[in-house]
Amino acid sequence: QVQLVESGGGLVQAGGSLRLSCAASGRAFNSNAMGWFRQAPGKEREFVAGISGSSNVNYADSVKGRFTISRDNAKNMVYLQMNSLKPEDTAVYYCAVAWGGEVATRAQQNRYWGRGTQVTVSS
Repeated sequence: QVQLVESGGGLVQAGGSLRLSCAASGRAFNSNAMGWFRQAPGKEREFVAGISGSSNVNYADSVKGRFTISRDNAKNMVYLQMNSLKPEDTAVYYCAVAWGGEVATRAQQNRYWGRGTQVTVSS
């Protein structure tokens, strides 16, 4: 059974940093793209960052230059380093595994999802 478990969320002041981790279990995802999405109250789930099976990366414009996605295939992990956090980054952050190897920016392109971790940025 495949499971994705996010960790690392929390409360941070604007300008601060957090590092999210996602641990995948049940099978290896070395060739699948993995990514992070977020959903704020009253808003749709949106793409944040993705990393392909060949480690090409893609970011939403709103986080470019502030967030960095990485993966460790040996550990079946994906990470999201978030710097210079803003109040508008407040959301539940979800880890996802895509159906294929290319970065999946739409929710329906992703096969597996974690339950999410809350990130709250205070002003």
